[in-house]
Amino acid sequence: MLAALILVLVLGGLLAWHADRYAANAPRWIALVTLALDGALLVPYFVGGLPEAGVWLDDVRWRWIPRFGIGFHLGLDGVSLLLAALTVFLGIMAVAASWTEIKERVGFFHFNLLWTLAGVMGVFLALDLFLFFVFWEIMIVPMYFLIALWGHENRAYAAIKFFLFTQISGLLMLLAMVVLVAIHQRNTGVYTFDYFDLLKTNLEVNTALWLMLGFFIAFTVKLPGVPFHTWLPDAHTQAPTGGSVILAGVMLKTGAYGLLRFVIPFFPEVVADFSPVAMGLGVAGILYGGMLAFAQSDMKRLVAYSSVSHMGFVLVGLFAWNALALQGVVITLLAHGISAAALFVLAGAVQERIHTRDMDRMGGLWSDVPRMAAIGLFFSVAALGMPGLGNFIGEFLVLLGAYRVDAAMTAAAALGLIIAPVYSLILIQRAFHGESREKHRIRDFGARELTLMGLLIAATVWLGLYPQPMLDVSETWLKSSLRGWEETVAQQVPSQAPSGIPLRRGEP
Repeated sequence: MLAALILVLVLGGLLAWHADRYAANAPRWIALVTLALDGALLVPYFVGGLPEAGVWLDDVRWRWIPRFGIGFHLGLDGVSLLLAALTVFLGIMAVAASWTEIKERVGFFHFNLLWTLAGVMGVFLALDLFLFFVFWEIMIVPMYFLIALWGHENRAYAAIKFFLFTQISGLLMLLAMVVLVAIHQRNTGVYTFDYFDLLKTNLEVNTALWLMLGFFIAFTVKLPGVPFHTWLPDAHTQAPTGGSVILAGVMLKTGAYGLLRFVIPFFPEVVADFSPVAMGLGVAGILYGGMLAFAQSDMKRLVAYSSVSHMGFVLVGLFAWNALALQGVVITLLAHGISAAALFVLAGAVQERIHTRDMDRMGGLWSDVPRMAAIGLFFSVAALGMPGLGNFIGEFLVLLGAYRVDAAMTAAAALGLIIAPVYSLILIQRAFHGESREKHRIRDFGARELTLMGLLIAATVWLGLYPQPMLDVSETWLKSSLRGWEETVAQQVPSQAPSGIPLRRGEP
């Protein structure tokens, strides 16, 4: 079943590419059916309930390159299940949002879209580090083509910048992986890239620090965190709407997933002392991203910088590493994926109609497109963290958990809740209110777009009013990871608690 989740997307992409020659809409329908089938494969994991013992809902392991200990090892737990479901859901939204925007090479567009999602799905499922790296690279290449071929006026620059940042940081991660495997082989005499075997590797503190930095930089570039964020605004601004939805909604989440799955569990003794630095970078991202978002006149660029700010909360919560903060991280990843995707759909719809993203050329659109404007207001309010919507739940839990670790850092991060309303509401004011700067005669959202946005609204409200099912799905793995982390640190640093993350975190 786990292999099928990836294989269906791969085959669907190939079929969509070759269907282009038969009918103009065939690739679009094939992409929708492919994603619906993938979603159907996930349903049994939700319906079947959580395991009574252990944290893994499913696991598959096949031999691949046994000489070097490389296997095709996939696993699904609560966290990866939620992120896999988000991938499928936003994949459907991306296809729907691109229905009328993409008019050239439609089949090849949906091929690249589905293969990007296949790479993302593989990242969320892989439990062999070499296999994880393969999927990490797979998702980069088709996203490069999405930006370079179907992007906007400065697409070549943005695509190359995206590729260079992610590729160079990925090579750092590969180097750290190989060194980790070599050290494990030296200690045990066995080559292996298996996640569970490498968790047991004994490392000297200095070596662990350098290896941790290799992983940390690669994942923080993808998150993105300050100061590794500069590729993101260009990529978002130039990408087509479907590409922006996938980029903001799920691809950024692979960076957070990598920190959660690999960095902190692999290097607990180093992360304990490094956590103030990581949390400081998170706070810097919250404030810096928010201020830059306010300064933008390009609608898509504003939403892109707001993503940098929201991902700062994720970095703070991850390195606070307690149950409240981690639950907040999971909800933030889901809620931000939905709200950011919706705002990029809105920006893409406006650009498709008036052929500009410049808010200085907008204004007064509410009377012409009331449905579009009302939906834009809803998601702007969601992005600023309005209680009752998903973003508020996630960021509140992050701040609550981080306060138990560092009150001053949490107070600084909370300033982001003041900056967010400023840049969120300025988007609505400049685009939809005031006097019209130019005469626009544009159509409002139709049935397809209203259905798409309605689903995103329902998901945001559900996360805000009843997040407990999502918390229950992720809780088992998070508690298990916390226990394992504390036991490791207690064994390696028995005389003192880590400076950044206390051994006693209170009741989850």
